Amino acid sequence: MPSGLIALLDDVAGIAKMAAASIDDVGAAAGRASTKAAGVVVDDAAVTPRYVTGLSPSRELPIIGKIALGSFRNKLLLILPVALLLSAFAPWGITPILMCGGAYLCFEGAEKLMEAVGHGGHEDATPTETDPRLIEKTTVSGAVRTDLILSAEIMAIALADVATQPILTQAVVLAVVGVAMTVAVYGVVGLIVKMDDIGLGLAKRSNGGVRALGRGLVKGMPVVMDALGAIGTAAMLWVGGGILVHGAHTLGLAWPAEPLEHLAHGVGQVFGPLDGVVAWLVMALGAALVGVIVGGVVVLILHQIGRMRGAPAH
Repeated sequence: MPSGLIALLDDVAGIAKMAAASIDDVGAAAGRASTKAAGVVVDDAAVTPRYVTGLSPSRELPIIGKIALGSFRNKLLLILPVALLLSAFAPWGITPILMCGGAYLCFEGAEKLMEAVGHGGHEDATPTETDPRLIEKTTVSGAVRTDLILSAEIMAIALADVATQPILTQAVVLAVVGVAMTVAVYGVVGLIVKMDDIGLGLAKRSNGGVRALGRGLVKGMPVVMDALGAIGTAAMLWVGGGILVHGAHTLGLAWPAEPLEHLAHGVGQVFGPLDGVVAWLVMALGAALVGVIVGGVVVLILHQIGRMRGAPAH
C-alpha cells in the first residue's frame, strides 16, 4: 500500500512537471508571437481612438468597451476556429491569406499617406444620423469591422510562429495572444482618449506642479493624437510591406527579401556596435517602401475602377 501510494505520487509529480513544461512552452510561444505582432498592435492602438473623436466624453469608455468586446468575439469566436482549421487541413493557405491582409494594410496606409499630402483618398465614414444611439451603433460596428482585419493579421502572425506545434498548443497560444493583445490595445486606447479628462482634473488641483502637469496633458493631447495618426500610417506600411516581403520569400521568391537583407547587413556593418539596430531600420524602411509601392498601386486600381463605374465625385 505505501509503495503504491509512493508510485501514485511519483506519477502525479511527473504529470505536474509535464504540465508546467507545457505552460512554459505556451508562455514562450505566446511571447514570441506577441512580439512579432507588435507592429499590428501599434497600428490598432493608433487607429482606434479616432472612432470616439467628437463624441460625448461620457460615452467614450463605454464605446471602447463595446469595441473591445467585438474584438474578443472577432479573435476567439471567428478567427481562432478558422485559423485552427487552416492549420490542420490547409496550412499552405496561411501565407497567401496573410499576404492578402498585408496588401490591405498597405492599401490603407498608402491611402492615408495620399490624403496627408493632399491627393484625395476616401473620406472618413462619419455618421450623418442625429440619434446618439444610432451614431454609437454605427461607430462601434465600423470599428469592429476594422478590428477584424487587424485581429486577423495578429492571429495569423501568431499562428505562423506556432504552425509546427500540436493543435492544442496552437489553440492555447492563439487564445492567449488574442486576449493579451486585446487587453493591451484597448487598455492603451482607453487611457489615451481619457488623458485630456485626466489633465483637466489635475489642472484643478491646488498643487502648482500638479496643475502644470494637468495643463500640459490637455495641451499635449492634440499633438499626441496627430502623432498617433502618423505612427499608425507608418505601422500599416511597415507591417503590411514586411508581411508581403516575408510571404514572398516563404513562397520561394528571392526578391525583394534577399536583396533587402544583404543591403541591411552591409549598411549595418558600417555602424559597428549599432549594426543590429541599423540593419533593422534598413529592413523596416525597405518594407515600408514596398508597402508604399504596393499600396499605391492598389489605391490607383481601385480608384480607376470607381471612375469606370461612374462613382459620383465628392
